[in-house]
Amino acid sequence: MAGESEQFVIPQFIDVESKIIGPVTVRQFTLIMASGLVGAVIYKLFDFSLFLLLVIPLGIVTLLFAFVKINGQGLHYVALNWVQTLRRPSLRVWNKNKSDAELRAKIFKKELPPPPPSYTKPSLHGSRLRDLSLVVNTGGVFVPDDEKIT
Repeated sequence: MAGESEQFVIPQFIDVESKIIGPVTVRQFTLIMASGLVGAVIYKLFDFSLFLLLVIPLGIVTLLFAFVKINGQGLHYVALNWVQTLRRPSLRVWNKNKSDAELRAKIFKKELPPPPPSYTKPSLHGSRLRDLSLVVNTGGVFVPDDEKIT
């Protein structure tokens, strides 16, 4: 038994939605229920002619999004893909304004690196060094003459 390997069950139909009532899936049922609730609110708030004017298109759109599939994908995926395509078209157009000679000159142009910045430290004179030493030794209590406020 040492040479045998364990076998595992691999799920095969992972893209099939679970059905709850006959052929209706959870997503479809939720969409229809939400649309029905919105329709009930519209019925309570508005008169009957406006109710019909609003609920009929709402029902049609709900049924389309719930049951219509295009190329095996639900209409909501198709609509999302369509909106993303409108926002970011994949067609790129090159607008060539420069001549080939200008492009070659830009490609082969050697840019010199910027010169390194020069750092100069002020030299410490005897009096300045003595003043700094006093500031450190006194814990900042001593104030040199050149920094005193008059």
